[in-house]
Amino acid sequence: MANRPDTHARSMLPIPDRPKFGHTTYDAKDPETNFPPIEPLLPPEGAPNVLIVLLDDVGFGASTAFGGPCATPNAEKLAAGGLSYNRFHTTALCAPTRAAMLSGRNHHSVAMGSITETATSAPGNSSVRPNTKAPLAMTLKLNGYSTAQFGKCHEVPVWQSSPLGPFDAWPSAGGGFETFYGFIGGENNQWDPALYNGTTPVEPPATPEEGYHLTEDLADHAVNWIRQQKSLMPDRPFFAYFAPGATHAPHHVPEEWPEKYAGQFDDGWDALREATFARQKDLGIIPADAQLTPRPDEITSWDDMPEEMKPILARQMEVYAGFLEHTDHHVGRVIDAIDELGVLDNTIIYYIVGDNGASAEGTMNGAFNEMANFNGMAALETPEFLASKMDEFGTPSAYNHYSVGWAWAMCTPFQWTKQVASHWGGTRNGTIVHWPDGIEEKGGLRTQFTHCIDVAPTILEAAGLPEPTMVNGVQQSPIEGTSMLYTFNEEASPERHDLQYFEMFGNRGIYDQGWSAVTKHKTPWIMVGGDMPAFDDDVWELYDSTSDYSQAVDLSKEHPELLAKLQRKWLIEATKFNVLPMDDRTAERLEPKMAGRPTLVHGDTQKFYPGMGRLSENSVVSIKNKSFSVTAEVDVPAAGIDGVIIAQGGRFGGWAVYAKDGLLKFVYNVLGIEEFIATSDSAVPEGTHQVRAEFAYDGGGLGKGGDVTLYCDGDAIGTGRIGGTQPMVFSADETTDIGYESGTPVGSEYDLVSSKFSGKIHWVQIDLGSDTHDHLIDPEDRHRIAMAQQ
Repeated sequence: MANRPDTHARSMLPIPDRPKFGHTTYDAKDPETNFPPIEPLLPPEGAPNVLIVLLDDVGFGASTAFGGPCATPNAEKLAAGGLSYNRFHTTALCAPTRAAMLSGRNHHSVAMGSITETATSAPGNSSVRPNTKAPLAMTLKLNGYSTAQFGKCHEVPVWQSSPLGPFDAWPSAGGGFETFYGFIGGENNQWDPALYNGTTPVEPPATPEEGYHLTEDLADHAVNWIRQQKSLMPDRPFFAYFAPGATHAPHHVPEEWPEKYAGQFDDGWDALREATFARQKDLGIIPADAQLTPRPDEITSWDDMPEEMKPILARQMEVYAGFLEHTDHHVGRVIDAIDELGVLDNTIIYYIVGDNGASAEGTMNGAFNEMANFNGMAALETPEFLASKMDEFGTPSAYNHYSVGWAWAMCTPFQWTKQVASHWGGTRNGTIVHWPDGIEEKGGLRTQFTHCIDVAPTILEAAGLPEPTMVNGVQQSPIEGTSMLYTFNEEASPERHDLQYFEMFGNRGIYDQGWSAVTKHKTPWIMVGGDMPAFDDDVWELYDSTSDYSQAVDLSKEHPELLAKLQRKWLIEATKFNVLPMDDRTAERLEPKMAGRPTLVHGDTQKFYPGMGRLSENSVVSIKNKSFSVTAEVDVPAAGIDGVIIAQGGRFGGWAVYAKDGLLKFVYNVLGIEEFIATSDSAVPEGTHQVRAEFAYDGGGLGKGGDVTLYCDGDAIGTGRIGGTQPMVFSADETTDIGYESGTPVGSEYDLVSSKFSGKIHWVQIDLGSDTHDHLIDPEDRHRIAMAQQ
């Protein structure tokens, strides 16, 4: 039976209601009464379901589907029934890749030139997506698709990330997803995540002790949503976007998964890279004449690493490998659910194995708690300390990251890693497309140049939907990607996406008809010291991508005229897509006023009320490196008070004012390594009282200690000593809560259940002292922290 013609005017969204005029009767009982039945809006007949899977911080050479050491059987199974793309590209960073993929436009075009935390007022870096560039989910929803996102967002401007929004950039509002379950920041604790259901904060349904893990939870929600969607709306196709926080740090995984890799990485990253390269050639996933690029001087060889560190480093990689395999397992559960519903054949699946190259943000030694390095306190994590914590890597008591050396090996056979947009190590990610109804070949390889901005136009073409010219009353700018549909059944078809710029923090490059010109401006893991060169002093390289798959042979000296031509083309593309002005500033981009972006926090006083919670660190005045006081008005019952009055941070760093057995307390947790507690000498009596904790900072630098005095109605009732503090950041995902604590507890004397305050809180106020030492923070340190949380 031929498809019925589609009569909807789909280029304007929402599709305008067009009433049908004709004969109208006076009495509905009149036999001539005839109105067409109400029909729900659906996409064109035959439009496929869509599942996009986007993993986090996975290099090209990590998964077994692309020759790596980390088992990904579900990716391999999908590839065997579909197509593998070995020249698919991302932007080199997570938030820009996500914004670009979901809009079909380059990341600077949708204002995500960097991450939200370093947004400026420049059009290409504001983090505010123009309303002229509607996301794919919105287009599909307005054409009759059911839409849902599960997992990581990281596209919300930081000043819109509080519980009050505004929610224009949140997935379930302006993002076009009818359902959202996940997190909005750059990373999350896999065991104790800060979750949202739509725009409402929610707690995980179970504890780590009960077997909770974020990836499994996300898969549960995705599976349940897909089943319900097909049960209630079998004729309506779905668009599901599954974006787990894995395998971004912290590398958290149930203990049985790393154990199967015991001993497999004892030979180190240099040997692993050689082995991966050989497997990639055996699989045919890279050309037979591809070359393995050499190790940069900035990365220490395995042989030159201290012997006492090698077992620790090997364990880091075992945990990561288990983490990636665990992630693939739960991706497989989502795919299996689609198969069990009988709709797999008409579901187009994109399995994008990484939103950028592997993360080189873990230092050469890696980290047990990455917050130590972010606070400039990595020296606390001595080899002896790391050795004592090896068995805890991956568990709820760790916040671990692996070494730069492993990140480099995970990007085999390319140069560099995440953040380095100039070279394929930062931007080339293995990608699999599976669609039995639309792809004839099973297990094929596609080598055409493709990019994450090509996903949206591919899905629109597959669904028979036009690119909209008007969305919600706003005229749309053209999609900038190129549909990949032509590659599905035409293996040898010439590539159509043959011009593409790259830029991230001044690392930049251009691909043009088989040639790539690139220049690296900044090394990700060199965070402090030295001045970056002027952009015009950066040294450009030239590669023939038709014969040099891995960018191994620099031809800039042989073809200076061609290099100059490509440099000029890069500048033209950069001008066209809002890349200019390039911005490698650090401190200026982290200070909202200097960067030109709004901020939620003003002044040196902030007042809170009971029930407030899930306040991100940039939503609360900073008490770091200065004196401060916390005052609260509370009602104390006859039985006395217990629980949290205010808490910021969690198990891996933070502070809290709380009560225990009627006594007022102040706790400061330094990186989960040291805990300092000040306790009142007497209980707070029954009735209404003002309690206060005053912290007198020692001064003389950053991260110093200080004295604590506890008060009740102005009378001192206790003192204590804080031996040290965290100068830069408490957490990437833990928040500030009033009257209870979410996430993980700051203090060891209470848990999440007992954290609920037993009295009544009227208000809580933080007042900052004038003795701030924040001016001593190196601008590069501030930038390092922002970059590490994405």
